[in-house]
Amino acid sequence: MKREELTDPIISGIQQIGIGNTSVYDTWKWYRKNLGMDLPVFDEAAEAELMLPYTEGQPRSRHAILALNMMGGGGAEIWQYTSRTGQPANFKIHAGDLGIYIAKFKSPDVTASHTALSQNNEVTPITTAPDGSSHFFLKDPDGNLVELVESKSWFGKKLSHSGGVSGVTIGVSDMERAMEFYNYLLGYDEVVYDKTGVFEDFSYFDGGQKFRRVLLRHKQPRVGAFSKLFGDTEIELLQTLDRTPEKIFKDRMWGDLGYIHLCFDITGMAALRGKCLAYGSPFTVDSGDFDMGDAAGQFAYIEDPDGTLIEFVETHKVPIMKKMGWYLDLRKRAPEKSLPTWMVKAMGFSRVKD
Repeated sequence: MKREELTDPIISGIQQIGIGNTSVYDTWKWYRKNLGMDLPVFDEAAEAELMLPYTEGQPRSRHAILALNMMGGGGAEIWQYTSRTGQPANFKIHAGDLGIYIAKFKSPDVTASHTALSQNNEVTPITTAPDGSSHFFLKDPDGNLVELVESKSWFGKKLSHSGGVSGVTIGVSDMERAMEFYNYLLGYDEVVYDKTGVFEDFSYFDGGQKFRRVLLRHKQPRVGAFSKLFGDTEIELLQTLDRTPEKIFKDRMWGDLGYIHLCFDITGMAALRGKCLAYGSPFTVDSGDFDMGDAAGQFAYIEDPDGTLIEFVETHKVPIMKKMGWYLDLRKRAPEKSLPTWMVKAMGFSRVKD
C-alpha cells in the first residue's frame, strides 16, 4: 500500500525531543559526550517561518541540530534562537507543571550509566520507580531534567553507556482526558502502572508532594522505516494533587529554554490530519513539503489537552551516508516495512567522535 492510500496513520516511534537552549554546539557537545548523541542527521541554520502561532506571529531565525544515538532510541533536536535570546521560565518549574518535564534516555545498565555520568555531573542516587525498575536523574547544562531508565529494546552494538530517547514525563491537569488522548492518537494503549501517593524517587526535586502517576506503553511493536532504531517507548503522565500547576511555557515562545515539543515519526500525514481533526485536536501548524538540505518531508503540530506540543514528521528523504552523497527516498518503499538493519547502521559512518 502507498502512503497516500493509508486510512490509518503509521506511528513508528519517538523521532526526537526538541530542546531549547542558549548554545547549540555547547549543548550538543554535552549530549554527545554524556549520552552518546553523536550522529547528526541535520545541522542547519534557517528561519522558522511556519511556527507563527507559537512565535508571537513572527518568523524567527534559529539553528538546529538533530542528533541520534546508534544504539537505538529517539533523537535530540537541539534548538537555539539566533534572532533573539532564548528565555527561561520566570518561575520555578515543579513536578506536575503542564508540559514536558523530563526526557527519558534508556540504559542497558543503570548502575554503569550512574557511574559514568557521576564523573562530570551531579546525579541523584539510583532509586526504584513504581514498576520496580531502577532509574536516576540529572540535569543538562540548561537545567532540564534527564532520567536514565532501564531498557531491553536496542538496535545497535554498545557504543556508550546509554542509548537515545525512550520517552518523556508530561505534566497534565486531567489524567483521564490525557490518557485517552495519548492512547487514541498516539497508540499508548498499555497502562504499566497507575499510582497515587508521595514518591521516593521524586524526593530530590519535589519531595513531599502527592501525585498521580501513570506510565503508558504500546502493546504492539511499532512498524515503519525506522521503527527498529527508535524501539519501544513510553509516556509517563504526572498530575500534581497538592497545588494548581502552571504551564511550563507560560508567557514564553516555542523554542525558548526547555523541552519544546515531542516529535513522532509517522507515515500517512493525510490520514493523521483527518484523525486528529475528527478527535478535536486539529493541526495547529501544517508545513506541507519541506526540504532542510540533509532531510526532507512534511511536519505538523497538535496540542495535547493542556497545550503541550506534539510534532509529527513524515520523512521523504534522509541521509544514509552523507559523505558519499547517499540519500534514501522513503516514498518509494512500503510504509509499514522497516529498513534493512545494515542500511540504517550505515548512517553511523557520519558519527562525530570527540
